[in-house]
Amino acid sequence: MPPRIRFLFLTMSATLFFVAAVPLGAEFSRRGDIWWTPQTMLVPLAESADRVEIYVRGRPLAALLQTGQIRIAEDARIGALIPSEIGLRFNNWDRVRAERLPGLLVSAAGCGIAVLVFLLVLTGRLAYRGEKGHVAAAA
Repeated sequence: MPPRIRFLFLTMSATLFFVAAVPLGAEFSRRGDIWWTPQTMLVPLAESADRVEIYVRGRPLAALLQTGQIRIAEDARIGALIPSEIGLRFNNWDRVRAERLPGLLVSAAGCGIAVLVFLLVLTGRLAYRGEKGHVAAAA
C-alpha cells in the first residue's frame, strides 16, 4: 500500500476512534450522584405518591403524619412532624441509563471498528495489490 494511502487510513481510523471514544470517556468520568433530584427541588410527600410509598412499622407514613403520631426532637423541644416538612429525592439513574445505552453501544462499536481498521492497515493486511491484467472485452 502506498505510504500516503496508508497514512490516510491510519489517520482516519485514529480520528474515528477518538470521536467515538469521547462519549464513552465522558460517561465513565461522571459523578455518581448527579442523577438524584437536586436538594433544592425536593418532591413533597403528597406529589410523590405515584412513584413511592413509605411505610413505618407497616403503616403508611402519610397517615401517621396526618394523625400526628410522628414526632421529632430538636433542641430539647418535641414537635409533631407534618407532611409539608418531608421532602423526597429520587434517583433517576435507571431511566437515564436506559435512554443512553443505545448511543453508548454505537460509540463502543465505532471504537472497535476503528481499532480493527487501524490494526489491519498498520500490519499491512489491507495491502494494495494492483490490477492483475486486462479484462478481455466481451465480443
